[in-house]
Parts: sequence; C-alpha cells; structure tokens
Amino acid sequence: MAEDHRSSARLAAGLWVAAYLARLGQANIPAYVVVRGDDTAGAVAVKCAHLDGTAALWMREWDFDSDTRPWVAVETGPERDIDGAVARQRSRDPDLWVLEIESREGATLLDQPGLI
Repeated sequence: MAEDHRSSARLAAGLWVAAYLARLGQANIPAYVVVRGDDTAGAVAVKCAHLDGTAALWMREWDFDSDTRPWVAVETGPERDIDGAVARQRSRDPDLWVLEIESREGATLLDQPGLI
C-alpha cells in the first residue's frame, strides 16, 4: 500500500524557525521571534516590516491545484493593520509562531528553493 505523503512526518515548527532565523542571519536580514508557538505543531506567520510604515504578513496556505503549501502574502498594508491581522490569527490559533523581519525591500527568503 502506497503511503500518503500528506500523512508523513512534518518538520517540527521550532526546528524550522531556528533554521529560518539562521538563514536570515546569514543574509543580514534582521528577524525576531515575536511570539513563540508550539515547538512541535505550531504554524508560522512571518511579518515583514518595510520600515516605512507598511508591512506584509506571510503564511503557508494549501494550494489544492499543486497539492503543496506555498508561502503567500496573505495581507499587505499599513503596519498597524498587519499587527491587527496577527492578533486575529493568534486569537484563533494559540500555537502560532509569529516572526518579524525588517526589510525595506521586502526580502523574506520564503520564495527561495531549499528553504526548510
């Protein structure tokens, strides 16, 4: 019987966050853990502050066409609006990790191949 790849083990969230922060550090992109979520199964939200009063909120969303979970900018706009979106996400998911990146150019490295 073939194994369903969706049921296979996923990388623990805490390990993914540590690797992502290390990769951002190597690229000289300041990043911080704003809220620590569940080490094992927590989802991750990445806020990218553009340092001009605007920001973007990135999360993984299921793409049924490709059967993958790519990173998607789910909201962009004034930073206070993004902070509100993060607060709403946290109220629905107490296990959520929230990371903040500071990048004028909006660099997150989330679209780069090989990112854990």
